Amino acid sequence: MPATRRQPVRIWDLPTRLFHWAFAACVLGAYVTVKVGGLYMDWHVRFGLAALGLVLFRLAWGFVGPRHARFASFVRGPAAVRAYLRGGSAPAGHNPLGALSVLAMLLVIGVQTTTGLFATDDIMASGPLYNRVAESVSRWLTGLHQLNEWLIVTLVVLHLLAVGWYALVRRRRLVRAMITGDMPAAQLPEDAQSTDDGPRIWVRALVLAAAAAALVWWIQSLGDAAQMSY
Repeated sequence: MPATRRQPVRIWDLPTRLFHWAFAACVLGAYVTVKVGGLYMDWHVRFGLAALGLVLFRLAWGFVGPRHARFASFVRGPAAVRAYLRGGSAPAGHNPLGALSVLAMLLVIGVQTTTGLFATDDIMASGPLYNRVAESVSRWLTGLHQLNEWLIVTLVVLHLLAVGWYALVRRRRLVRAMITGDMPAAQLPEDAQSTDDGPRIWVRALVLAAAAAALVWWIQSLGDAAQMSY
């Protein structure tokens, strides 16, 4: 009804919003600490492990999360991307280009955190699984880890430029939406539906987050066990 459509629509659930900002903090933290180096390399590893846990969580959340967090609701094929670029309307949640950005970011950070498990700087820091592979494999993965950094920087810059363009040109405050979870109804399709966001969703997210954290802790323990065996 018209009166209802004037109200903001909940698009981003709380777990998705928390993931987004925690993910950004971990990527920034990992980048800053590796550039500072020295004793901060331990924090680089910690940020990397946290980012790995977040990637695992988001992958699972993309299948069992609420409406707009699910991959099935926003991942579309090339035809949808072309239609959007030609001025077609965007669905509530991620538009077709935003969907590609999400997938690309999860992919490159997933590669970065996975290769980081086996990487070493030969000075002060090594990934927790460094001693679990041959030295030649570790060196190859370390090189990939360093090269992939440029892809991450490129994607982050493109993401920030896109957010700025939407704010200045399209007058859509995506940052505010990712903080509050709500989008103005006028900026959404008429059939846009709000997402589920409440205790039931939060408990589901906590279970997934705990499972992801447990898996990361187990990976870390493998590294501790390997070090103790030498």
